[in-house]
Amino acid sequence: MFFSVIIPVYNRPDELRELLSSLTRQTYANFEVVVVEDGSTEKAEDVVAAFAGRLDIRYFFKENSGQGFTRNVGFEQARGDYFVIFDSDALIPPHYFAEVKQTLTGTWLDAYGGPDAAHPDFTPIQKAISYSMTSPFTTGGIRGKGKNLGGTYHPRSFNMGLSRKVWETVGGYKLTRMGEDIEFAIRIIGHGFKTGLIADAFIYHKRRTSFGQFFRQLRFFGRARINIARYYPNELKLVHTFPALFTVYLLLIPVWVLISPLLFGLALGSIGLFAMLILIDATRKEKSAKVGLLSVGAAFVQLTGYGIGFMREGWKRLREPAQFRETGSSINYPS
Repeated sequence: MFFSVIIPVYNRPDELRELLSSLTRQTYANFEVVVVEDGSTEKAEDVVAAFAGRLDIRYFFKENSGQGFTRNVGFEQARGDYFVIFDSDALIPPHYFAEVKQTLTGTWLDAYGGPDAAHPDFTPIQKAISYSMTSPFTTGGIRGKGKNLGGTYHPRSFNMGLSRKVWETVGGYKLTRMGEDIEFAIRIIGHGFKTGLIADAFIYHKRRTSFGQFFRQLRFFGRARINIARYYPNELKLVHTFPALFTVYLLLIPVWVLISPLLFGLALGSIGLFAMLILIDATRKEKSAKVGLLSVGAAFVQLTGYGIGFMREGWKRLREPAQFRETGSSINYPS
């Protein structure tokens, strides 16, 4: 089985260097690497050239249009039987492709996704963010599971594979930002292709390195969930509103102190219990009290960032023409 690794990159040459270095250590090496630069000002062409002797690698440069359409360019250039997509801020464990090949040989999947994890060398704040994004106490509890909320697994593009037949049938990404991977997965499943999780095909995902960056990223994720509902209204589930409800709950705490000291005490107590559960769980899993404390902050940043983005885009959607809210069919895919 010959894989084509598709990597979109935008102004991240140092991250790309680390990712490519991790690919040189794969125990199964029958793959090529297709790097597509999305109009970067900090180009990675020299980084790619440095790995020419160690990887079957090719480099392409295009005008900036976002990660979805950049991945499409990679699909067009790929020679493999099976395409694998990574974000540029990933590190790939040596067993990754051997695990994928073994799984696909035994149980065929037309498209798969894999989990993400924190590398031992990550900083405490990176470990805390990784914990929050994968914790059952946050929206991260939905990620990396064998089934999606609707009962079918939806792969995500930070760690995703699909067969050439899927691409030839479905046609790649139609969105380039704002939930492009969710929309892509919906169409893959809608065409009757079999999807699933390969639990041991995990990657180390560096994500963001500060709470400010993390907040902005999650705010964008919240907006993206509403954007998906423009095209697939039935994909908006009750659980997607939980971060917004959590955010409103936090904002109402100062009001409750004016209404009822009892309600105020109950509200503070529930928030404190939530924080304590995260602290204990994260400290146990990461074996670090510092990471545990940072994980409490990361969880609150994640939920409020997502919630604010969700409410902001939701309010925008409510003010759109009624026919858009009912079907989304009249909205053109944005570039």
